[in-house]
Amino acid sequence: MGFRAPRRTQKLVPQKPPKGHFFFAGKTFPRVPWWKRTNQRRLYFYIFLLILSNTANGFDGSMMNGLQSLSYWQEYFNHPKGSTLGLFNASMSLGSLIGLFFVPYLIDWAGRRVGVVVGCVIMLLAVGLQSGARSFGMFIAARLIIGFGDTIVMNAAPLLIAEIAHPQDRAILVTLSGASYHWGAFIASWVTYGTLTIKSDWSWRLPSLLQAICTLFILGGIWWMPESPRWLMNKDKHEKALHVFSHYHGEGNEADELVQLEYAEVRAAIEFDKQSGKTGWLDLVKTKGNRKRIGIITAIGLFSQWSGNGLISYYLKTVMDNVGITDSQTQLGINAGMKTQALLENLILAFYTDKIGRRPMYLISTIGTFITFNIWTIISARYEIAPAKGLGYGFVVMIFLYGIAYDVKTGLLNNYSTEILPYGVRAKGYTWLNFCVTAALFFNQYVNAIALDALAWKYYIFYCVFLAFEIGIIYFFIVETRYTPMEEIARYFDGDDAIDVGEVAAADLKERGMELTGDDHEKGAAHEPDQLWCNPVALYGDDRKGKTVFENNIGSAI
Repeated sequence: MGFRAPRRTQKLVPQKPPKGHFFFAGKTFPRVPWWKRTNQRRLYFYIFLLILSNTANGFDGSMMNGLQSLSYWQEYFNHPKGSTLGLFNASMSLGSLIGLFFVPYLIDWAGRRVGVVVGCVIMLLAVGLQSGARSFGMFIAARLIIGFGDTIVMNAAPLLIAEIAHPQDRAILVTLSGASYHWGAFIASWVTYGTLTIKSDWSWRLPSLLQAICTLFILGGIWWMPESPRWLMNKDKHEKALHVFSHYHGEGNEADELVQLEYAEVRAAIEFDKQSGKTGWLDLVKTKGNRKRIGIITAIGLFSQWSGNGLISYYLKTVMDNVGITDSQTQLGINAGMKTQALLENLILAFYTDKIGRRPMYLISTIGTFITFNIWTIISARYEIAPAKGLGYGFVVMIFLYGIAYDVKTGLLNNYSTEILPYGVRAKGYTWLNFCVTAALFFNQYVNAIALDALAWKYYIFYCVFLAFEIGIIYFFIVETRYTPMEEIARYFDGDDAIDVGEVAAADLKERGMELTGDDHEKGAAHEPDQLWCNPVALYGDDRKGKTVFENNIGSAI
């Protein structure tokens, strides 16, 4: 039995489909066993490679934590502290901020795949520079370039995943792409733990070099991946888009009912975006629905980094030093243990993102982090007054409990933000999300070092107060979207102004002389996914007629 999202601030809530089924375009479809379908299985392998895109961020955060505990790194860079240490950590985020100015134009103009390729190539060059760094300036320059390439990949890959995934598994797959941060963190934490035994500069150069592994896998596989069918439709390449849907979602059967509804619904949504002209930056704030979307995206972007997690991600050594845990092996072991816990938790929760719901997961996570962080702060304060070994052990326990609470929501960021944005502003809105995340991250990485150096545990009080603020925002403003196809989520934000693209798609197919056999939500009955249900000649006989049908249906809907 799944969780029910709180209804306090949301009049229209998603319906739960019958067990083993999913909803699409007002119809109920049985879930298909993807592992038995050759093309869909291949698609999910490609998506798995794209999921690795977020590992660079996780690897970097955990690696920089680990490097600070390595004596050879400390000695090579003259034991950086305060603003110098902050610049070491923040330089990657600064590079990301610079890259964000170019990303939406690149991936909307050239395509999602091109964005992934360009970002990966830049990252590989920068990783080589970082691994061979001979000076402070060279290391910082390398991290700036890594950030520049990483932000291109991190904007393109999640959109590509969301736009090529089968509707029944989209939420899980995009959530996994967000959770893959912890895959990189897991790898880096154990790598730096292992390189502690290397008695040379390779104890820190090797982890830097291994940062390229996942990027190499992605770059090697991108050439066989399909382009986003939504991007193809936006460029009027409708036949190619239909081929992507039919090949990967219908096992090559263009007459499959789900394939035709998916194609028609996406095409209707994109035609509506074009006719309404809602594709610019200002359109993110012109309508009530879009203002709500951008407000939520801004909030969850900032909250993802301003929940106290930045202290663990980049300054765990300093935090543990403050409670008397100073042994390098112990620090690296705790770091590795936390990343292992986070990895397992995120892998499991990704499969429950629909069953539990977006809003309950955000609430559970935020309330949990608020409680554990306050206890963490109290322990740190007591240790300063009267140092005791037991307080140090308690602090470690609270770090792990905090991580468990925080990691409930980490995978949701990619999934929730991509699904609530309509295609016309999806790249720009997602870029804004990453701007908020990166700006908050830069603040964390640079300011945290200075604040911890000056205030020690007293700095934690800021996060205690901010977490209380987060709870209020999450409770009153997060909109539940589970079980809903991506193009149909607009109804939760736009209300009466929303176009029912599922209804438009169904009407379009009927005008083409096609008989729909899928069942309505209320019936909940299954259909045969490979059943031939329409007249293909009617569909492909005249593309100009097809455009007129779309224009007529959308025009009447408007």
